[in-house]
Amino acid sequence: MIKSSNFLGVYRSHPQESHSQEVEVESSKRSRIEINIADLPSNPFLRAPIFDYSSNIQDEIRRHYLQQGPCQPKDHKFPFSDFGKEKRRFNTAWYDLFPNWLEYSIDKDFVFCLCCYLFKSNIEEQAGGKSFVGKGFSNWKKKERLVEHVGNHNSYRYQCYRKCEALMTEKQQIQNIVLKKNIGDRIRYRTRLTASVDCIRFLIRQGLAFRGHDESEDSTNPGNFLELLNFLADYNEEVRVVALKNAPENLRLTSPKIQKDIVNAFDESRDVSIKKQMVVMFRYVNKKGYVIESFIGIEHVANTTAVSLKTSIDKLFSKHELSISRLRGQGYDGVSNMSGEFNGLKTIIMKENECAFFVHCFAHQLQLALITVAKKHSLIATFFTVVSNVVNIVGASSKRRDILREKQALKVMEALKSGELSSGKGLNQEIGIKRPCDTRWGTHFGTLVSFITMFSSIVDVLEEIANDRLNSEQKHEASIMLRLVQTYDFVFSLHLMKTILGITNELSQVLQKDDQDIVNAMDLVKVCKQQLQMMRDTGWNSLVDAVSDFCVEQNIDVLNMENMYCAQGKSRRKAPKLTNMHHYHVDFFNAVIDLQLLELNSRFNEANTELLLCLACLFPNNSFSAFDKRKLIRLAQLYSYDFSTVDLRVLENQLQTYVDDLRDQWLNDCLTVYLEKDVFNAIDHEPIIQRFQNMKTRR
Repeated sequence: MIKSSNFLGVYRSHPQESHSQEVEVESSKRSRIEINIADLPSNPFLRAPIFDYSSNIQDEIRRHYLQQGPCQPKDHKFPFSDFGKEKRRFNTAWYDLFPNWLEYSIDKDFVFCLCCYLFKSNIEEQAGGKSFVGKGFSNWKKKERLVEHVGNHNSYRYQCYRKCEALMTEKQQIQNIVLKKNIGDRIRYRTRLTASVDCIRFLIRQGLAFRGHDESEDSTNPGNFLELLNFLADYNEEVRVVALKNAPENLRLTSPKIQKDIVNAFDESRDVSIKKQMVVMFRYVNKKGYVIESFIGIEHVANTTAVSLKTSIDKLFSKHELSISRLRGQGYDGVSNMSGEFNGLKTIIMKENECAFFVHCFAHQLQLALITVAKKHSLIATFFTVVSNVVNIVGASSKRRDILREKQALKVMEALKSGELSSGKGLNQEIGIKRPCDTRWGTHFGTLVSFITMFSSIVDVLEEIANDRLNSEQKHEASIMLRLVQTYDFVFSLHLMKTILGITNELSQVLQKDDQDIVNAMDLVKVCKQQLQMMRDTGWNSLVDAVSDFCVEQNIDVLNMENMYCAQGKSRRKAPKLTNMHHYHVDFFNAVIDLQLLELNSRFNEANTELLLCLACLFPNNSFSAFDKRKLIRLAQLYSYDFSTVDLRVLENQLQTYVDDLRDQWLNDCLTVYLEKDVFNAIDHEPIIQRFQNMKTRR
């Protein structure tokens, strides 16, 4: 069974040799394995024999490998092998001699023949035929064996090569000869394809989504790709007469599969060396004093260990004639860095150059700290799983969302009549509930606030779904979620995480502002830590009271904190003898806050804090009001490679003179209008002229 056009089936007589994790047994002797064509191994040693695949998809696999080309890594450090008293190794110059078929396996230090692998059914002994397809060839002393393998036009390898050409050359395909189109059809096809490529190029360049929710012809919003293609057709007669409705039904070149294929054709960064990739960017100050950020390229790495990454960076610096000793900062993806791979790299570089400080985006670090808590604490991880499932169920269709809004509206009306809620401008507006997402900052907090506000309405919707006799879809899941949300444990988790995220959400919103300065950001981080610590020290009683009141309001049983705690699904006999007070206060309340503080302290450490606060002293606003000579001297001490002992002694006097000079009115005026561009651009010429004329008597 083939799931989609990207998945191919392969038959194997030995299931244990399969590289796929999805196996469906067809008989006692053979098994059908589903694989993604993009996951086919480039390494010739790791490939399954071509005839182990289903005959229906062998040609598609062959085309994939021929489009990719032979696996020919060139930057690899090829190992030497002993041949008697001599040492020999593979020579990359052989790629130029045999560009169309010679492949090298890094894992085994062997070469193979791509053409023979794709079409040779019976592995023959001619010129090492078996070696070049099965186990591989590694007798570097006998280069002539490579020439012999090519053979003449009657050789089996040459026949395989011709089959490869026939497969990839349209003119030689019998079916293409039969269906050969006239010149007019080809021109129309070319115009249609070029229009699709142009639209996709624009969407990729702008980073926009391609598809819409409804891509049918009568859709009001079929997505960016089809909308852009329609726009292009409206203003280009040549495109309009051949595209969309004017194109053949089976050749419109607009399907999702066609879009993916065109995007794939743009991708020129395929990994020919069977290595993982590392994107490298440099940020530097040029000779004119401007800060420049440049994309350097994609570096292939043998693996993602810290040592391997450091080796690749050393080679890159050497290639561009740069030195690690001149590096003054480094930054990587936050998750990878903290999980170990890049953290090790940061440490290795700083051991070599202690001035290469690591600084990461504050807002991103804060989000990563929140995600870590949600993943590391089992109770919180379970809680957010339940929240996500409930949101998915009640928001699975527009009908359910409408029911939720109607029920919430009725409850608001009842509360207004009873006086529980007050009316007024901007109050009691309609709200919805969205699924929390790790990549969308602040969504967790917003979801929990909505969940508390709409709790009774959500329970009502879950009850309707669970009791729906006509539609059993999600019925049982809704019943399970209904039981889980109406427990003290869930309500406690809901209020605890809402309070914690409320403290950090304010910081998150501020950190994402474009006009936020470093000093204020660091102060906010400090305030956030203090509030969390205060909550740990004095916030237990208020939280328990809020949870109890909520449970009473929603008819949920309130636990007696002096009773013994027993986790759901665990045996009372084997469970540890703990009271509810100990579990919820120590193992839950304190543990979650401690984990949150630990993550914040780890990601906003003292070294980075001091560095950024010192840098903030150079902020020019308000005539350098943030200038602090002591902190700037400390900044110079942090970069010990750039300031000698003598430089530090002279620096104190130089700094004062420098700032006094910068505080000159002329420069201050220039800096003000330069930094406040939005205000400056909005000023009309007339008030400037009037002010200029009023400054003093002029001619």
